[in-house]
Amino acid sequence: MSEELRIAPRSEIGNIFPSHNNMLAIASGKGGVGKTWFSITLAHALSGLKEKTLLFDGDLGLANIDIQLGLMTSHDLGCVVTGTTTLNQIVHHYDKARIDIIAGRSGSSGLATMPVGRLQILAEDLSLLSSSYDKVILDMGAGIDKSVRILSGMAGHIIVMCTDEPTSLTDAYALIKIMSLQYPKCKVSVVVNQADNLQEGRRTYDILCKACQTFLKIAPPLLGVIRRDARIRDAIRNQMPLISRYPTSEAAADVINIARKLMEK
Repeated sequence: MSEELRIAPRSEIGNIFPSHNNMLAIASGKGGVGKTWFSITLAHALSGLKEKTLLFDGDLGLANIDIQLGLMTSHDLGCVVTGTTTLNQIVHHYDKARIDIIAGRSGSSGLATMPVGRLQILAEDLSLLSSSYDKVILDMGAGIDKSVRILSGMAGHIIVMCTDEPTSLTDAYALIKIMSLQYPKCKVSVVVNQADNLQEGRRTYDILCKACQTFLKIAPPLLGVIRRDARIRDAIRNQMPLISRYPTSEAAADVINIARKLMEK
């Protein structure tokens, strides 16, 4: 975890927006850790706690919130980029979870390679829209490209997801390193997903935290552990939110506990 990483200069990513305390960026250094599923489930849990919630699909180019939920939206971020609609015009209300959603566009290289200036305009529009919500959840793309850095920098809280796989831990460490250097005032915490049990999840976090303490001199707190649950796959296959399909499942309970902890903070 001590490998050297290229840190983008501040002029490249243009951190021109203040952080928003109601905005949560869900990020991961590596794909396949359940980030999008967690974003959806967390938004649903916060809505159940009477928080007006917006879920923004920030995985520009590989968007899949609409796929996981079986949404057929007529407008998405691609329409905003081309100038045919504004951001507030593509907000879709998803009644099953009582949340609002801004869908991305899968397979669009135009979004993935959006110039920094255009990304900043998108961020400004999102900043204005966020004032209408109690919580805004940004489902970020995996990795540390410019869209992740710019949009995550708007959030008052960056939640880094990982599993116990060595590559996931290494990439989570790299993400924490870059975000803590680029946005030192932003709160960063960790969620461990797909843990065999709560104790194993805690051990996974301890490995990551020790590396952060040794090399970065920081200790991002553990926000929560989500246990491995076969019913997650079934819910995704049926394009249903887990809390709706299996409200008493262990994974649902774990995410609801995380939502409650966020409310306390």
